[in-house]
Amino acid sequence: MTILRIVFKSLCQHALSTSITAASIALAGGLLMAVWAVKEESQKTFTGVTGGFDAVLGARSSQLQLVLNSIFHLEASPGNLANADYLDIKKDPRVAAAVPIAVGDNYRGFRLVGTTLEMFNDVEFAPGKKFSAQKPGRMFEPTLREAVLGSFAAKRLGLKYGDKFQPYHGLIFDEKSQHVETYVVVGVLEPSNTPADRVIWIPLEGLQRMGGHDPKTASDVSAVLVKLRSPIAGKQLESTYNKQGNRLTFAWPIGTIIAQLFDKISWMNRVLALIAYLVALVATGSVLASIYNSMNERRREIAILRALGARRGTIFSAVVLESAAISAIGMTAAFLIYGVIVGAVAAVIRAQTGVVIDPWALHPVLALAPAGMIALGALAGVVPAWKAYRTDVAENLVPAS
Repeated sequence: MTILRIVFKSLCQHALSTSITAASIALAGGLLMAVWAVKEESQKTFTGVTGGFDAVLGARSSQLQLVLNSIFHLEASPGNLANADYLDIKKDPRVAAAVPIAVGDNYRGFRLVGTTLEMFNDVEFAPGKKFSAQKPGRMFEPTLREAVLGSFAAKRLGLKYGDKFQPYHGLIFDEKSQHVETYVVVGVLEPSNTPADRVIWIPLEGLQRMGGHDPKTASDVSAVLVKLRSPIAGKQLESTYNKQGNRLTFAWPIGTIIAQLFDKISWMNRVLALIAYLVALVATGSVLASIYNSMNERRREIAILRALGARRGTIFSAVVLESAAISAIGMTAAFLIYGVIVGAVAAVIRAQTGVVIDPWALHPVLALAPAGMIALGALAGVVPAWKAYRTDVAENLVPAS
């Protein structure tokens, strides 16, 4: 208890420097935890997003581009494939479901995706979960100019059941490229926390035959989303399309392809981690500097404690514990900074992709980082503690003249 009283008194006496040093620890710890948590959570979430499909069939391109465009509604379409190619894979006995999509238009930056009712009626985007419309609302009629909006798109655009809008040509919003066709919102999907939340869904023919599109390719589709009957079927179809042909690409399996994206940007994660480590080291150095610089002011105080019976080891332990306590205070505040960073990143990811990561998911780093930073803080306290340990009692008890 004597050591704890010494530490508490010292922290109170040097409240300003303690607060500043703890703040630097909080920033370093929050950044370190956020970098690792965002990396782990985003990789786990993105590789698990498949929309309920196993593969994508599209024009000849990289598999990653095809998946990003068809499943995540990012990137530009690599091209179209003929309706005959869609019908071929749809009739393949190894395929459980084949859903065509067509892209190429937007409404104020949110993509229009033409598809069939199979997307909503026959496919589970997650086990036991199908897309459904909020009340009041329903799915679109396949032959009419109707639209069903993802929940995020509806909220951002301010559109609701019964509203009307005119799409724009292309994937980039340009006010000069508005179509003459008018669509009516007949439904808003329940939130799915998938890229579908950012999409405006319309009938396939509605997009294929929209004004300004080439009538010669009106029956083409941008891609076909495929659900297989077995993993063996995926291997066989991959060989058929990718190794024996040169017109089309069969992207399978989706999760593995997305994992390749994270492999490609792993260097960025390493850079962010390195920055976080450097910030942590600088913060640890600030603990050392703060306490070490205060040793000159504390020499008389330490000498008095020694004269009152405090042992050298007690003084040494008190300084180390004070250093660890500053780190502990900082790491407590670090969780607030962690929450702000991860919450902001999660909001950006959702806005850009529709994918929702859990900012409050538990990760080992949430325990390892505080333990590591407190240990580093204690280690930083060894140098000033040694200086306190060597304080000469007789010399420092003499009042300054």
